[in-house]
Amino acid sequence: MELTTLTHAFNPMTAQLVRAQLEAAGFVVFVEGELAALSTDGYGLGVGGIRVRVPADQANAARAYLAATPVADETDAPQSPD
Repeated sequence: MELTTLTHAFNPMTAQLVRAQLEAAGFVVFVEGELAALSTDGYGLGVGGIRVRVPADQANAARAYLAATPVADETDAPQSPD
């Protein structure tokens, strides 16, 4: 199976958010380089980040899905009342 890289993330949380969002939409998703990025300082930056990949035949649909559906991050989390 040929894989296509959709995006590079420089922290595992972002890579996993993208993975979860794509999987919830029915895509097959692979996250590569996450463990190495976590275990070696600077590795993720040195190799271009953690790669979020899908099978080549799903790449165009997955890109369109991501373009139409913004990925949530920690700034989108509900704020607790003070």
